[in-house]
Amino acid sequence: MAKVGVFFGTDTGNTRRIAKDIATVLGSAVAAKPVNIRNAKVTDLLAFDILILGTPTYGEGLLPGLSTGNATESWEEFLPTLTGQDFSGKKVAIYGLGNQKSYPAEFVDAIFYLYEQFKQCGATIIGEWTTDSYKFQSSKAVINGHFVGLALDQENQKDLTPDRLAAWLEMLAKTWD
Repeated sequence: MAKVGVFFGTDTGNTRRIAKDIATVLGSAVAAKPVNIRNAKVTDLLAFDILILGTPTYGEGLLPGLSTGNATESWEEFLPTLTGQDFSGKKVAIYGLGNQKSYPAEFVDAIFYLYEQFKQCGATIIGEWTTDSYKFQSSKAVINGHFVGLALDQENQKDLTPDRLAAWLEMLAKTWD
């Protein structure tokens, strides 16, 4: 079995593309094939010691889901199924997509909701990311001056994504022992 589980929520495909890039960079010996969270069960996530989770931020700081106009269920519907689950001993890294120009007051807020839920379930959150080189007003995903995961803006800084992703994955790999 692969060491790292990669799960994402999306309706448009940008977050899925990043998940596929992550799996490609890590290679099949390290990462499992990415899975859309709408097709996953809690036991699928629990099967891995290390998880990389991805989400876009919809509108004004929302998780993707049916209430945001998604055609199918996503993180909004999945997160409540985690209540009472034990992710102790699991390492969780989160990446999120947002738009810092159109939504500067909610930039990548959705990654905070994943962070909060998995932390409550006992997971160790890894992969905090610098706020340097971003231009936004505020984000729930900033704690102690850093994003709780990798922040990506495919609308305004797409050219920075490959380097950011490579640096983040290299940083994560050092925590995997």
